[in-house]
Amino acid sequence: MKICPSVEEIRSAIAGFRAASESVGLVTTMGALHEGHLTLMRRARAAHDRVVATIFVNPTQFGEVADLAHYPSDDHRDIGLLRSEGIDALFLPTVETIYPPGDETIVETVHLANVLHGKVRPGHFRGVATVVARLFNICQADAAFFGEKDYQQLQVIRRMVRDLHFPIEVVGVPTVREEDGLAMSSRNVRLTPEDRAAAVVLNRSLTEAEAIVAAGTTVEALGEAIRATIKAEPRAILRAVDIVAAESLEPVSGPVTEKIAIMLSAEFGGVLLIDQREIEP
Repeated sequence: MKICPSVEEIRSAIAGFRAASESVGLVTTMGALHEGHLTLMRRARAAHDRVVATIFVNPTQFGEVADLAHYPSDDHRDIGLLRSEGIDALFLPTVETIYPPGDETIVETVHLANVLHGKVRPGHFRGVATVVARLFNICQADAAFFGEKDYQQLQVIRRMVRDLHFPIEVVGVPTVREEDGLAMSSRNVRLTPEDRAAAVVLNRSLTEAEAIVAAGTTVEALGEAIRATIKAEPRAILRAVDIVAAESLEPVSGPVTEKIAIMLSAEFGGVLLIDQREIEP
């Protein structure tokens, strides 16, 4: 595996792949790798000749300095995992590499970035779109793989790629879960044992929602049922329950007659977790 700290080095590595007429799949990460990330890389490997990963803890998508400071980081461990997966090249830049001194360019999906979870985390999706645009431009891969757990993020990136005519395919990969159903996340390591046990309420509420939709319901009743389940868990601080049209994220109401997406956010011991599910009636 080639470890590339600079733009020039990662571009040179990818140029070598291109010279051999090899396709390139990209997985962007902030490190603290887990099985969810590795699943994305395996999907990329199944579809492409070469797989490139990035590790960059992006400061512009954190609303609070404390949240950024507590983000888990272990490059040595992550590099070992990437080697074991046979990743071909790793882009490992500094903040100054991604955001050169005096930089002033941002990328924002004006509507999608500021609804739903964007209201809970103002500025978050602007930071995501800006860094992903830079990573896409630097790496110039054929396709990039993202988990569906960050559902709104996935739609933001897809819209950005469409609007800015990036020549890259964005592939969504189903959420990878722990045995008890908790969605895998780098944030999970910050949970106390008690909060970790409580956090499974998010997945439980989504599973219950599937049964409710199958029996017939309205968006309003479904939302109330989900809120009741989460609020019954004393360690959960519910931040948002959003039920929208899948992919477009447009508001829906009345009887559930089309595919919907449910997006949840809740805090457990100060750690904000999200989860999601697409459901068809």
